Amino acid sequence: MASCKDGKSVLDNGKYVRYTPEQVEALERLYHDCPKPSSMRRQQLIRECPILSNIEPKQIKVWFQNRRCREKQRKEASRLQNVNRKLTAMNKLLMEENDRLQKQVSQLVYENGYFRRQTTPLATKDTSCESVVTSGQHQLTSQHPSRDASPAGLLSIAEETLTEFLSKATGTAVEWVQMPGMKPGPDSIGIIAISYGCTGVAARACGLVGLEPTRVSEILKDRPSWFRDCRAVDVLNVLPTANGGTIELLYMQLYAPTTLAPARDFWLLRYTTVMDDGSLVVCERSLGNTQNGPSMPPVQNFVRAEILPSGYLIRPCEGGGSIIHIVDHMNLEAWSVPEVLRPLYESSAVLAQKTTVAALRYLRQIAQEVTQTNVTNWGRRPAALRALGQRLSRGFNEALNGLADEGWSMIDSDGMDDVSILVNSSPDKLMGLNLSFANGFSSMSNAVMCAKASMLLQNVPPAILLRFLREHRSEWADNNIDAYAAAAIKLGPCSLPGARVGNFGGQVILPLAHTVEHEEARLLLEVIQLEGHAPEDAIMPRDMFLLQLCSGMDENAVGTCAELIFAPIDASFADDAPLLPSGFRIISLESGKEASSPNRTLDLTSALETGPVENKVANDPHTIGGSSRSVMTIAFQFAFESHMQESVASMARQYVRSIISSVQRVALALSPSHFGSHGGLRLPLGTPEAHTLARWICQSYRCFLGLELLKSSTDHGSESILKSLWHHSDAIICCSAKALPVFTFANQAGLDMLETTLVALQDITLEKIFDDHGKKNLCTEFPLIMQQGFACLQGGICLSSMSRPISYERAVAWKVMNEEDTAHCICFMFVNWSFV
Repeated sequence: MASCKDGKSVLDNGKYVRYTPEQVEALERLYHDCPKPSSMRRQQLIRECPILSNIEPKQIKVWFQNRRCREKQRKEASRLQNVNRKLTAMNKLLMEENDRLQKQVSQLVYENGYFRRQTTPLATKDTSCESVVTSGQHQLTSQHPSRDASPAGLLSIAEETLTEFLSKATGTAVEWVQMPGMKPGPDSIGIIAISYGCTGVAARACGLVGLEPTRVSEILKDRPSWFRDCRAVDVLNVLPTANGGTIELLYMQLYAPTTLAPARDFWLLRYTTVMDDGSLVVCERSLGNTQNGPSMPPVQNFVRAEILPSGYLIRPCEGGGSIIHIVDHMNLEAWSVPEVLRPLYESSAVLAQKTTVAALRYLRQIAQEVTQTNVTNWGRRPAALRALGQRLSRGFNEALNGLADEGWSMIDSDGMDDVSILVNSSPDKLMGLNLSFANGFSSMSNAVMCAKASMLLQNVPPAILLRFLREHRSEWADNNIDAYAAAAIKLGPCSLPGARVGNFGGQVILPLAHTVEHEEARLLLEVIQLEGHAPEDAIMPRDMFLLQLCSGMDENAVGTCAELIFAPIDASFADDAPLLPSGFRIISLESGKEASSPNRTLDLTSALETGPVENKVANDPHTIGGSSRSVMTIAFQFAFESHMQESVASMARQYVRSIISSVQRVALALSPSHFGSHGGLRLPLGTPEAHTLARWICQSYRCFLGLELLKSSTDHGSESILKSLWHHSDAIICCSAKALPVFTFANQAGLDMLETTLVALQDITLEKIFDDHGKKNLCTEFPLIMQQGFACLQGGICLSSMSRPISYERAVAWKVMNEEDTAHCICFMFVNWSFV
């Protein structure tokens, strides 16, 4: 077979076969219906289509093969053209960035020479601080005369904002340094930089998106759609300009990320215009006393923050799409928050992840959805799933902030201020919940209660703690409370948790959607099915469902916050289903300190390692030093009947306190500083016990198989043995030598294969990871392992803790003998494993 063109195909013997136009049309129609027919199917097609009766089945087979090759070639050519256009645009962007850096270097060299001349004894010019400040103030006054709220005054402010924004986006007005943790390359989200040494916090992003400039502008202006911390943006006035642009006066509110700080609001001027080169610019800044423009009085429960000249420069790209420059520059008034939280308000890295990078990621997500409008899991389109995720996030922020203008009011405390209880019985809140169902019944609940608290965590990575809370709900959740929360928004009255409504067993995670940027900031939307065994006459169904949003699982991303937000849903899972979101938010307080200096040395080797980041950070024995802090905020909502307020408040307060206690226990077990004292959950790496086990594993392998497991095991000490075992390419997993073997230890490859951590490893039994064929082999070989000390298992399929199938070429099992020559455990080594 060589080629197929002009109605001809070539057989293996080099002979051409010509087809009539009618035969080609029939073949194309058959190919469209069945691109890869079997031999029997080809014969059936010939019988069903008389026009193909004089064509041999082999000829049809060759025609179909050639047709598939041509289709693959067209797809590959189209893909290469798209990649080439993207690389051309990125190359242009990199050249512009290089020019900007060269200008910055030239400016720094000039300033360095200037300061050197000023410090020489021959200098006669007055360079005192007072004179410099005075001259600078005079120059500022001369350049920026007083303005008023008239259209001419607003246009003057807008033109000044445009100039200052462009100097930040493409010039050297701000010293930008590359943001740590954001890897460069053609597959990265873009070029991300943060400020160094400027007023406030600032971040800058440059990237390529597959949307037209006007569409990009519309999306970015609708800030609540992509910025989850944005509560509202109100356009109070719109003024057209002579050059075809618009000036808008905006009032914007942002939610507070924790219960320990007030929310922020902004009074802004936004200017939209088209440049001479066709670029679209949307820039904005806060209006204050320095601009002498219109004013906005302070708003209760909000701290007025400032946006310095910021915005978006959007340029059309050849072949479609846009090149975009984003600049965010803010002064978040860090003085108004407790000192422990100030890193969140003084970190440019936090601003970059929460705002700048979030905008770029959202644009890329929309661009992908435009090209791929397929229906995802459960029959939902991406836009519908995204709307559900936004409803979860917004509902959680509303409960966490508890603002009075939404109807929230605080009730008296019980004397301990660790948990705050708020109640909302406003009609707007209840109508927003849409507490009625298609079955004709309405909910008896007429109020909503929120119990919330914040706590400080030490030495536990937020991503690791979030993953544990997600995968092990039974460690902190109460089944009765889950049942009550689900019943409270459904039909009929419900009682407080007392006697068990049902015996809910394990949880099943059903994925719905995830973001495009898998490697940088995974955001998962999923349904949690709580498998139950309720009696047939129970009010609650046998199974319960939770809609859950999970984000911030990448520990390497600087400035991210980890969130686990969920809400009970009806089994019908309608798009307008009522949602009462509850959950956790964990924010690292150290991310700002890590990225504050441009001289920070990056660990390049960490970027070259493979496998889940969470496991490396939590389990690597070489990363367990140091101290880190994070703040966790917990908020739980309950619908209830107003006459039950006191009882529900007592229940909610007690429940949140029990969750705090559970989280503290789990965080203590996850903390590297407590490895030795809490070894019940996992084998502590770096301790004598871990070194001893590594030595026993290698010695037993040598004894029973006559081979060396590690090349360095005979040349170095126990520390080197543990390190080599931990980084071994094959998955090595140990289980207890009991009737029901439970895993006790695994190296990094083993944890990656099982998709778990050392903390959760003990919850996995040996029989759970094998399929039926593997279990039969294991039952056959297990007596042999105990008798002769080792056995080799055939390759097959096993399952991870997330029920993902894994293929392995072969497996070796051997007994691990201790110093007393008794079996300590059984070790398995899976060779050449991979996810199917």
